[in-house]
Amino acid sequence: MNYKILLIFFLLFLSSCIKEFNADENVKFKFDKKYKNSGFALIYSDNLKISEKLDNTSLFIFHKSLEKKSFVKITNPLNEKSLIAEVIKNTVNFSDFYNSVITERIMNELELNQNEPLIEINLISPNSTFIAKKVEIFDEEKKIAEKAPVDIIQTSGFQILNNKTKKSEKKNFSYSIKIAEFYYFNSAQDTMDAINKKINLKNMKIVKLSDTRFILFLGPFNDIKILEDAFIKMKSLNFENLEILKNV
Repeated sequence: MNYKILLIFFLLFLSSCIKEFNADENVKFKFDKKYKNSGFALIYSDNLKISEKLDNTSLFIFHKSLEKKSFVKITNPLNEKSLIAEVIKNTVNFSDFYNSVITERIMNELELNQNEPLIEINLISPNSTFIAKKVEIFDEEKKIAEKAPVDIIQTSGFQILNNKTKKSEKKNFSYSIKIAEFYYFNSAQDTMDAINKKINLKNMKIVKLSDTRFILFLGPFNDIKILEDAFIKMKSLNFENLEILKNV
Protein backbone atom coordinates (compact mmCIF):
# COMPACT_ATOMS: atom_id res chain seq x y z
CA MET A 1 0.00 0.00 0.00
CA ASN A 2 2.87 2.36 0.88
CA TYR A 3 4.51 1.64 -2.49
CA LYS A 4 1.32 2.66 -4.31
CA ILE A 5 1.19 5.95 -2.39
CA LEU A 6 4.83 6.64 -3.18
CA LEU A 7 4.23 5.83 -6.85
CA ILE A 8 1.28 8.26 -6.99
CA PHE A 9 3.35 11.03 -5.42
CA PHE A 10 6.19 10.33 -7.86
CA LEU A 11 3.87 10.50 -10.85
CA LEU A 12 2.32 13.74 -9.60
CA PHE A 13 5.78 15.24 -9.12
CA LEU A 14 6.88 14.12 -12.57
CA SER A 15 3.71 15.55 -14.09
CA SER A 16 4.25 18.94 -12.46
CA CYS A 17 7.84 19.02 -13.73
CA ILE A 18 6.71 18.30 -17.28
CA LYS A 19 4.06 21.03 -17.12
CA GLU A 20 6.58 23.51 -15.79
CA PHE A 21 9.04 22.60 -18.56
CA ASN A 22 6.36 23.00 -21.23
CA ALA A 23 5.32 26.34 -19.79
CA ASP A 24 8.91 27.57 -20.00
CA GLU A 25 9.12 26.35 -23.58
CA ASN A 26 5.91 28.16 -24.52
CA VAL A 27 7.19 31.43 -23.08
CA LYS A 28 9.93 31.47 -25.72
CA PHE A 29 7.34 31.62 -28.45
CA LYS A 30 5.62 34.66 -26.96
CA PHE A 31 8.42 37.04 -27.82
CA ASP A 32 7.62 39.20 -30.83
CA LYS A 33 10.03 38.97 -33.72
CA LYS A 34 11.24 42.53 -34.13
CA TYR A 35 12.31 43.59 -37.59
CA LYS A 36 14.03 46.81 -38.55
CA ASN A 37 15.79 47.52 -41.82
CA SER A 38 17.12 50.52 -43.70
CA GLY A 39 17.57 50.18 -47.45
CA PHE A 40 16.39 51.09 -50.91
CA ALA A 41 12.82 50.30 -51.94
CA LEU A 42 11.80 49.23 -55.41
CA ILE A 43 9.07 51.52 -56.75
CA TYR A 44 6.34 49.48 -58.41
CA SER A 45 5.34 50.03 -62.02
CA ASP A 46 3.70 47.89 -64.67
CA ASN A 47 7.06 47.71 -66.45
CA LEU A 48 8.70 45.79 -63.60
CA LYS A 49 9.49 42.20 -64.42
CA ILE A 50 7.81 40.65 -61.39
CA SER A 51 5.03 38.09 -61.25
CA GLU A 52 2.51 40.01 -59.11
CA LYS A 53 0.54 43.21 -59.63
CA LEU A 54 0.36 46.00 -57.06
CA ASP A 55 -2.22 48.77 -56.86
CA ASN A 56 -0.15 51.96 -57.08
CA THR A 57 -2.79 53.97 -55.19
CA SER A 58 -2.63 51.69 -52.14
CA LEU A 59 -0.56 51.47 -48.96
CA PHE A 60 0.46 47.87 -49.67
CA ILE A 61 3.96 46.47 -50.14
CA PHE A 62 5.73 43.29 -51.19
CA HIS A 63 8.33 41.91 -48.76
CA LYS A 64 10.38 38.71 -48.83
CA SER A 65 10.69 37.79 -45.15
CA LEU A 66 7.81 39.41 -43.24
CA GLU A 67 4.56 37.50 -42.90
CA LYS A 68 1.62 38.29 -45.12
CA LYS A 69 -0.83 40.76 -43.51
CA SER A 70 1.93 42.17 -41.30
CA PHE A 71 1.81 45.90 -40.68
CA VAL A 72 4.95 47.99 -40.91
CA LYS A 73 5.92 51.57 -40.27
CA ILE A 74 7.80 53.00 -43.25
CA THR A 75 9.90 56.11 -42.68
CA ASN A 76 11.83 58.42 -44.95
CA PRO A 77 14.96 58.94 -42.81
CA LEU A 78 15.84 62.15 -44.65
CA ASN A 79 12.70 64.05 -43.65
CA GLU A 80 11.31 61.79 -40.87
CA LYS A 81 7.95 61.42 -42.64
CA SER A 82 6.32 58.04 -42.00
CA LEU A 83 3.21 56.01 -42.69
CA ILE A 84 1.76 52.56 -42.03
CA ALA A 85 1.64 49.94 -44.78
CA GLU A 86 0.54 46.33 -45.04
CA VAL A 87 2.54 43.40 -46.44
CA ILE A 88 0.22 41.66 -48.91
CA LYS A 89 2.72 39.25 -50.50
CA ASN A 90 5.97 37.64 -49.34
CA THR A 91 6.49 35.27 -52.26
CA VAL A 92 7.26 37.83 -54.97
CA ASN A 93 10.70 37.58 -56.56
CA PHE A 94 12.71 40.78 -56.91
CA SER A 95 16.35 41.75 -56.48
CA ASP A 96 17.82 41.23 -53.00
CA PHE A 97 19.24 44.74 -53.26
CA TYR A 98 15.80 46.12 -52.39
CA ASN A 99 14.20 45.63 -48.98
CA SER A 100 10.66 45.85 -50.38
CA VAL A 101 8.46 46.81 -53.31
CA ILE A 102 6.39 49.91 -52.54
CA THR A 103 3.73 51.84 -54.42
CA GLU A 104 3.98 55.24 -56.05
CA ARG A 105 1.56 56.52 -53.44
CA ILE A 106 3.96 55.58 -50.62
CA MET A 107 6.82 57.19 -52.53
CA ASN A 108 4.83 60.40 -52.96
CA GLU A 109 3.48 60.63 -49.42
CA LEU A 110 6.96 60.14 -47.94
CA GLU A 111 8.45 62.51 -50.55
CA LEU A 112 11.11 59.97 -51.45
CA ASN A 113 13.82 60.74 -53.97
CA GLN A 114 12.78 58.57 -56.91
CA ASN A 115 16.44 57.93 -57.80
CA GLU A 116 17.44 57.12 -54.20
CA PRO A 117 14.29 55.79 -52.48
CA LEU A 118 15.86 55.12 -49.08
CA ILE A 119 13.37 53.90 -46.46
CA GLU A 120 13.40 52.44 -42.96
CA ILE A 121 11.00 49.58 -42.23
CA ASN A 122 9.89 48.72 -38.70
CA LEU A 123 7.61 45.77 -37.99
CA ILE A 124 4.61 46.63 -35.80
CA SER A 125 3.78 44.08 -33.11
CA PRO A 126 0.59 42.11 -33.92
CA ASN A 127 -0.49 42.64 -30.30
CA SER A 128 -0.59 46.39 -30.77
CA THR A 129 -4.01 47.97 -30.24
CA PHE A 130 -3.16 50.16 -33.20
CA ILE A 131 -3.44 47.19 -35.59
CA ALA A 132 -7.17 46.59 -35.09
CA LYS A 133 -7.97 50.23 -35.84
CA LYS A 134 -5.67 50.28 -38.85
CA VAL A 135 -7.33 47.23 -40.41
CA GLU A 136 -10.61 49.15 -40.49
CA ILE A 137 -8.90 52.12 -42.12
CA PHE A 138 -7.32 49.88 -44.76
CA ASP A 139 -10.70 48.37 -45.59
CA GLU A 140 -12.13 51.85 -46.06
CA GLU A 141 -9.16 52.86 -48.22
CA LYS A 142 -9.78 49.88 -50.50
CA LYS A 143 -13.32 51.13 -51.14
CA ILE A 144 -12.15 54.71 -51.76
CA ALA A 145 -9.34 53.58 -54.08
CA GLU A 146 -11.82 51.68 -56.23
CA LYS A 147 -13.89 54.84 -56.76
CA ALA A 148 -11.12 57.47 -56.97
CA PRO A 149 -9.75 58.58 -60.36
CA VAL A 150 -6.29 56.99 -60.55
CA ASP A 151 -4.89 59.66 -62.89
CA ILE A 152 -5.59 62.47 -60.41
CA ILE A 153 -3.97 60.66 -57.48
CA GLN A 154 -0.80 59.75 -59.36
CA THR A 155 -0.31 63.00 -61.27
CA SER A 156 -0.75 65.30 -58.27
CA GLY A 157 1.66 63.20 -56.26
CA PHE A 158 4.37 63.32 -58.92
CA GLN A 159 4.25 67.09 -59.08
CA ILE A 160 5.04 67.34 -55.40
CA LEU A 161 7.75 64.69 -55.64
CA ASN A 162 9.57 66.23 -58.57
CA ASN A 163 10.06 69.54 -56.75
CA LYS A 164 11.58 67.74 -53.79
CA THR A 165 13.67 65.46 -55.96
CA LYS A 166 15.42 68.33 -57.73
CA LYS A 167 16.67 69.62 -54.38
CA SER A 168 17.73 66.16 -53.22
CA GLU A 169 19.67 65.40 -56.40
CA LYS A 170 22.04 68.27 -55.69
CA LYS A 171 23.40 66.33 -52.71
CA ASN A 172 26.20 63.85 -53.28
CA PHE A 173 25.41 60.14 -53.48
CA SER A 174 27.14 58.51 -50.49
CA TYR A 175 25.98 55.33 -48.76
CA SER A 176 27.43 52.54 -46.61
CA ILE A 177 26.32 48.99 -45.91
CA LYS A 178 25.81 48.06 -42.27
CA ILE A 179 26.86 44.41 -42.10
CA ALA A 180 26.33 43.55 -38.44
CA GLU A 181 26.53 44.80 -34.88
CA PHE A 182 28.72 43.20 -32.18
CA TYR A 183 29.20 43.26 -28.43
CA TYR A 184 32.95 42.61 -28.65
CA PHE A 185 35.54 44.20 -30.93
CA ASN A 186 37.26 40.83 -31.48
CA SER A 187 34.01 39.36 -32.81
CA ALA A 188 33.73 42.19 -35.33
CA GLN A 189 37.38 41.74 -36.34
CA ASP A 190 36.98 37.97 -36.77
CA THR A 191 33.90 38.50 -38.95
CA MET A 192 35.72 41.04 -41.10
CA ASP A 193 38.65 38.64 -41.56
CA ALA A 194 36.29 35.78 -42.48
CA ILE A 195 34.52 37.95 -45.08
CA ASN A 196 37.83 39.00 -46.65
CA LYS A 197 38.82 35.36 -47.06
CA LYS A 198 35.70 34.71 -49.16
CA ILE A 199 35.34 37.98 -51.06
CA ASN A 200 38.02 40.62 -51.39
CA LEU A 201 36.63 43.90 -50.09
CA LYS A 202 39.00 46.72 -49.23
CA ASN A 203 36.58 49.25 -47.79
CA MET A 204 35.39 47.50 -44.63
CA LYS A 205 35.76 49.19 -41.26
CA ILE A 206 34.72 48.75 -37.64
CA VAL A 207 33.09 51.71 -35.92
CA LYS A 208 33.10 51.81 -32.12
CA LEU A 209 29.95 53.36 -30.65
CA SER A 210 30.61 52.31 -27.06
CA ASP A 211 32.66 49.78 -25.08
CA THR A 212 30.07 47.10 -25.85
CA ARG A 213 28.82 48.16 -29.28
CA PHE A 214 30.83 47.77 -32.47
CA ILE A 215 29.40 48.01 -35.99
CA LEU A 216 30.97 46.51 -39.09
CA PHE A 217 30.46 48.75 -42.12
CA LEU A 218 31.25 48.42 -45.82
CA GLY A 219 31.74 51.62 -47.78
CA PRO A 220 31.35 54.43 -48.51
CA PHE A 221 29.93 54.03 -52.01
CA ASN A 222 29.46 56.95 -54.40
CA ASP A 223 27.84 54.98 -57.22
CA ILE A 224 24.58 53.06 -56.94
CA LYS A 225 25.71 50.27 -59.27
CA ILE A 226 28.88 49.61 -57.27
CA LEU A 227 26.80 49.73 -54.09
CA GLU A 228 24.36 47.19 -55.53
CA ASP A 229 27.15 44.82 -56.62
CA ALA A 230 28.75 44.92 -53.15
CA PHE A 231 25.38 44.41 -51.46
CA ILE A 232 24.59 41.34 -53.59
CA LYS A 233 28.06 39.88 -52.82
CA MET A 234 27.46 40.35 -49.09
CA LYS A 235 23.98 38.86 -49.40
CA SER A 236 25.51 35.71 -50.90
CA LEU A 237 27.28 35.15 -47.57
CA ASN A 238 23.85 34.70 -45.92
CA PHE A 239 23.85 37.77 -43.71
CA GLU A 240 20.26 38.04 -42.46
CA ASN A 241 19.66 41.77 -42.21
CA LEU A 242 22.05 43.93 -44.21
CA GLU A 243 21.18 47.62 -44.10
CA ILE A 244 21.96 50.56 -46.36
CA LEU A 245 22.60 53.83 -44.54
CA LYS A 246 23.13 57.29 -46.01
CA ASN A 247 26.39 58.97 -45.03
CA VAL A 248 25.79 62.40 -43.57
